[in-house]
Amino acid sequence: MALHTLLGANGTIATELVPVLLANKENIRLVSRNPKAVAGAETMAADVLNYQQVLKAVNGSDIVYLLVGLEYNIHVWRKSWPVIMRNVIEACKACKAKLVFFDNAYMYGRVDGKITEETPFKPISKKGALRAEIDQMLLDEMNAGRIKAAIAKAVDFYGPRCIDKSATGLMVFERMKNGKTAQWLGNANVPRSFNYTPDAAKALYMLATSEKAYGQTWHLPAVSPALTGKQFVDLAAKYMKAKNNVQVVPKWLLSVSGLFNRFMKEMNEMMCQNDYPFEFDSSKFQKAFAFTPTSYEQAIKETAEWFLDNG
Repeated sequence: MALHTLLGANGTIATELVPVLLANKENIRLVSRNPKAVAGAETMAADVLNYQQVLKAVNGSDIVYLLVGLEYNIHVWRKSWPVIMRNVIEACKACKAKLVFFDNAYMYGRVDGKITEETPFKPISKKGALRAEIDQMLLDEMNAGRIKAAIAKAVDFYGPRCIDKSATGLMVFERMKNGKTAQWLGNANVPRSFNYTPDAAKALYMLATSEKAYGQTWHLPAVSPALTGKQFVDLAAKYMKAKNNVQVVPKWLLSVSGLFNRFMKEMNEMMCQNDYPFEFDSSKFQKAFAFTPTSYEQAIKETAEWFLDNG
């Protein structure tokens, strides 16, 4: 059996990926500063900003998943992400491990039409420019044949067990559960793609265990056509047994909130993904792996059931 090592093992995607790996009887190593024990998996404490610790964590691995999530702060990102990416690349090269990087879509900027893997990087935000930089760092190594890696991109996500790192988790499902009006960032009447976390985890494993996936960028499965914010809230209300009213949070309010709340300030520069249509095309992955994403109806139903059962 191969050894699958998860860097950033306490995060949302790692939480969904571990059961997939266990179901496939893989050997698992969970790595973070303070990894949580999981039956059937090895744990190892490591700081991804320290190369020697990363090297020790990667040693003996067949496949490494870079799933690290940092504080949502551009200053932290600028200081830490280039170091993390270089450490992980060099450790994987030294240990001859394959790398799967769980990435976002910030580097694309505002796009008219569907976003595909061929869409050029045109970031319009500081976070987008930083993500483009670390992507290029890995792409250069991949294209030079120095590392066997795959980049798996996702947009904002939702799903069971998904609260603190999910805008819809906090602003839709959690608020409905507490009897409050759902909120939506930006324009609730334009289509907005999301990834369902159980689908994303299954797709990551499929990429990691397929030789044809390496050397490429992949968009993780997202349902097409995307729902508008209002349509998403309507479905959530149906299964949360709540009112389908939605309170739109405009950009000016985020700007004001940002004076007092760092997270809101950081969110403000990403509003282009919420003010305009943001349609993420995952047809490349779906065709290559004969994968059908979970429908919005079913995924929102499963998410609502989890929130109602875990209040």
